[in-house]
Amino acid sequence: MAGSKALIELLIKDTGIRINGSRPYDIQVHNERFYDVVLKRGSLGLGETYMRGWWECEKLDEFFTRLLQARVEDKIKTDMLLSAKLFLRAITTMGRKLHAFEVGERHYDVGNELYMKMLDPLLCYTCGYWKDARTLEEAQRAKLDLICRKIGLKRGQQVLDIGSGWGSFLGYAAQHYGVRANGITVSKEQKAFTDRRYAQLPVEVQLQDYRDVEGTYNHVVSVGMFEHVGYRYYRTFMKTVHRVLQDDGLFLLHTIGGNTSVYGTDPWIDKYIFPNGMLPSVAQIGAATEGLFVMEDWHNFGADYDKTLMAWHAQFEARWDSLKDTYDEVFHRMWRYYLLMCAGSFRARKNQLWQIVFSKRGVSGGYCSVR
Repeated sequence: MAGSKALIELLIKDTGIRINGSRPYDIQVHNERFYDVVLKRGSLGLGETYMRGWWECEKLDEFFTRLLQARVEDKIKTDMLLSAKLFLRAITTMGRKLHAFEVGERHYDVGNELYMKMLDPLLCYTCGYWKDARTLEEAQRAKLDLICRKIGLKRGQQVLDIGSGWGSFLGYAAQHYGVRANGITVSKEQKAFTDRRYAQLPVEVQLQDYRDVEGTYNHVVSVGMFEHVGYRYYRTFMKTVHRVLQDDGLFLLHTIGGNTSVYGTDPWIDKYIFPNGMLPSVAQIGAATEGLFVMEDWHNFGADYDKTLMAWHAQFEARWDSLKDTYDEVFHRMWRYYLLMCAGSFRARKNQLWQIVFSKRGVSGGYCSVR
């Protein structure tokens, strides 16, 4: 135990974090078993011991920012059997059609009440655009309008949203741009909610996998769904978009991205938050679109996700008293850990947020970037 503690102290030496220190990003360890578990199980052990209350940290977001900036995760040797199992699962199940609905059932269907308390009134569960925004609601509306302007949405057109969530883009596009908006989702709760909220607008949502999409559309968008596709199916996804997009249409991909090509995800995130997900790289997106699309514009505003996640966390904590009869304290700690770990990753610039605009044949005369 003492040896494990000394090794962890050595691993975090360059982060400025101290065990049982007095600063808000220092960790307070309450259970000595913490050290052995973290050394053996890496990030999975770190998250699970937090959920059990074995340690605390006043500013988890800053704790993770410091860990990630120092690349501590690369120094921790995790259990080899666990690593092998995670890799095998990644290459055999991630993105398969058989598992396409799992993330909907395990994450998005945990209850609309949670998301209504945490998100903005339109229930946007993706990064807001904070360029000229002061509040979460303003940032999310700015993001939706940015998407509409980037694809040149015009009245009377038909747009497809692959992974339409609670219908925020569909409703916004139909109401403010006068289009017919179609969406697909793998969440029963999201479909039911969208059907109710936008019943008076030309909005239609199907509960289906992206590979089953039919028809043709003036434009296609995908906002925060590509992270669930899996690298083995990136090309399949892009071929699907190419098939349903009209020749003169534009496709906007809004996705979290990573700085390097990976073939799996953080084991704690995979187990507790987003099963079967992973973050694409520039190279992987490029390979998936080669020969299918012309890349017209690539916009990175990943720093805005830090602000978005911190706003979600603030609302989640402020309204926890109205949720605690539905969710237990383990869930409370799990959700806090998830939001603040992700905020730290964007603050450390380990993760990015990209909006990429593609055309099938190139925009005649050139595409004018919209910001």
